[in-house]
Amino acid sequence: MSPPSSDVHHQLSHVQRFSYGVGHVLNDLCASVWFSYLLIYFHDVIQFDNVLAGYTMLAGQIADAIATPFIGYEVDRTNGCCKYGKRKSWHIVGTVCVIASFPFILSRCINCHHSACWAQFIYYLPFVVIFQFGWAATQISHLSLIPQLSPYQNERVGLNALRYTFTVLSNILVYGVTWLLLGIDSRGTQRELTSADAPRFQILVLVLLVVGAVFSVIFHIGTKEDISYDRSSLTVAVNDVKPDADNAPKSDSLQWSCWLKEFQFYQVALLYMCSRLVVNLSQVYLPMYLTSSLKLDKSYIAIIPLVVYVSGFLSSLVMKSLNICAGRKVTYVLGAMTVIGYSVWTWFLSAASLWQVFAMAVLLGIGTSTVLVTALSMTADLIGDNVSSGAFVYGALSFTDKLSNGIAVLVIQHLHPCRGVVCCSDCIWFYRNVMTFVPAGFAILAILTLLTLAPQRIGRLGKHKGAYVDNCQP
Repeated sequence: MSPPSSDVHHQLSHVQRFSYGVGHVLNDLCASVWFSYLLIYFHDVIQFDNVLAGYTMLAGQIADAIATPFIGYEVDRTNGCCKYGKRKSWHIVGTVCVIASFPFILSRCINCHHSACWAQFIYYLPFVVIFQFGWAATQISHLSLIPQLSPYQNERVGLNALRYTFTVLSNILVYGVTWLLLGIDSRGTQRELTSADAPRFQILVLVLLVVGAVFSVIFHIGTKEDISYDRSSLTVAVNDVKPDADNAPKSDSLQWSCWLKEFQFYQVALLYMCSRLVVNLSQVYLPMYLTSSLKLDKSYIAIIPLVVYVSGFLSSLVMKSLNICAGRKVTYVLGAMTVIGYSVWTWFLSAASLWQVFAMAVLLGIGTSTVLVTALSMTADLIGDNVSSGAFVYGALSFTDKLSNGIAVLVIQHLHPCRGVVCCSDCIWFYRNVMTFVPAGFAILAILTLLTLAPQRIGRLGKHKGAYVDNCQP
């Protein structure tokens, strides 16, 4: 059978790849601030206690977790606005929500910053919910475009790697601007974050929103969504070769409900969840570890994460080649072992060895970028040619990611030895333990999950065995 004739089945141009790659920049910029600075901002600047700051993040993660599968289902089911394309239409909705809400989260409570902390928490809550809804809409619509843009597995890996490259560059921009803002201290003696740093965070957010909005416009101009694509069947070609008779177009694309019958769906979901926990929790607690455990200057909460993401960016450049040469599973294990090595090093780290702090950051960047890009590629492999329900898969996997992140942060915050606003001497060992055992623990769980996938080819589902194909066709 000859390959499909639609243009989306040909190799994507450099302009198309670039336009797609920048479509998640606004989300990446906001997510970097959210995970890196939300806890330390609400604790040190707004002066919430540790538990209330944890509840602020949990509220956002729950809102995101609830919105994600709903949006995933709606993206697959609804039509686009004015024939614009349903994924790009949802992308616009998400972008507007993010831009309209995020500035209020990283600003002092308007006319109420002297109120009780619980009252300020209620003030911030609606903005957190709107932001997380918009973030989820943008993320799911953007991710679900990957199987639609190309049927070739290696090109999908390339799109995921490019997407992650811009994620890394977005984080570099966030930490670079933060470094400039926190490094400029006219008094030269303020080494710790205080309420006086609130205007600096406002400037940071405004700069990032302008940059993110520009890239969102580029995405919508340069990315073409084929609105007839979901009505046609596609061929997934391996190693960028033309489809042949063995992988001819399938007509038995899974409905969303049939994914719940696939055991491999739950295996990949657990692997994806562990990957996100490794990346997000290390990002959340790195600033507190640097300031409370290592007692470094506040500018290092930008410098060290900057090193993490520069090393992540460099490693992402070889991710596609590594996936082709070593395979997804071997690549993932290498990344997880790098994370475990970083965690062991953290246990013995001291502020006196500043070069080791930078070396540890390099290991963290390489490990987290490897596991995240590879996990996303495995998710695209799982979906295969079932693109009509691809958004549901991304939504369901993101549900586990967001909810588990919020719960994990709240549990850690409840275990914090200091109950007030001011940290005690126990913070030194507490954040060291978090940065040692939490990433390593989830990396080990991810490796164990991957072992259950070792004898399987990701994407070869029960429907190929004829188990319930008649019930799962659209």
